[in-house]
Amino acid sequence: MPNVTRNPVETLARLGYGARGVVYGLVGGLALLAAIGSGGQTGGSRTALETLLTQPLGRFWLVLIALGLFGFCIWRVVEALTDADQRGSDMKGWAIRGAHLISGIIYAGLAISALNLALGRESGGGEDQAAQDWTAWLMSKPFGLWLVGLIGLIVVATGIGFAWKAWRGDVAAHLSLPADKKNWVVSLGRMGFAARGIVFLMTGGFLILAALRSSSEEVHGLGGALKALQQQPYGWALLALTATGLFAFGLFGLVQARYRHIDAPDLEDAKAAIAQARR
Repeated sequence: MPNVTRNPVETLARLGYGARGVVYGLVGGLALLAAIGSGGQTGGSRTALETLLTQPLGRFWLVLIALGLFGFCIWRVVEALTDADQRGSDMKGWAIRGAHLISGIIYAGLAISALNLALGRESGGGEDQAAQDWTAWLMSKPFGLWLVGLIGLIVVATGIGFAWKAWRGDVAAHLSLPADKKNWVVSLGRMGFAARGIVFLMTGGFLILAALRSSSEEVHGLGGALKALQQQPYGWALLALTATGLFAFGLFGLVQARYRHIDAPDLEDAKAAIAQARR
């Protein structure tokens, strides 16, 4: 567990990695149960969080997850603006930092959804509907179709990056692991990034298809990608493999919460960097 005497930004980051791991574990576990016909569901992150409402202390866990996800959002923003992970200022470095900034915004939205669920408020519809709504809004703007297609290409490229990392990348590059844990943690990471690569490729493909057909109805999120896998020949096997990978990434997130190297700036330095970026 994170030590409260650590740098507050580091503590938020570790809580955030843990919360993200729990969300992916829920998504993967529920999808795996659906694949083998033991209940479950092929939903996205918000849908998975809704299942906690039926569990003992469900609202309490939702609040904790929401706080953790807000922490992850803060870490991603600080990481991107201060280059805490030392990604550099070349094109690749800025691309990674920009992706992390967008990631922070996305997880802030998921944190708000979790908090709304905990407080008994409406979550505003499913993930697919939310994705279709913002796609329709963007398409209504000048060059909207081109922008949707470009976003789709970026998501596809991210999926390819995850797949490459699963195959040849050093998934433990930022982890300070004991020697006896490294092999199985690396296996978890490779499975997890492979599964993320699949769903990102599919999600990006949906966006590109929406741009080509001028129809926001083609857009689907994580849950839609899992359902599409399930509908393919031998879909149960495809879904089971992908779900296992997502569950593995959830476990990998818990490992990151404990063992990730986090060179977090002081709180005052982080505030200064964020203030500088807003100018």
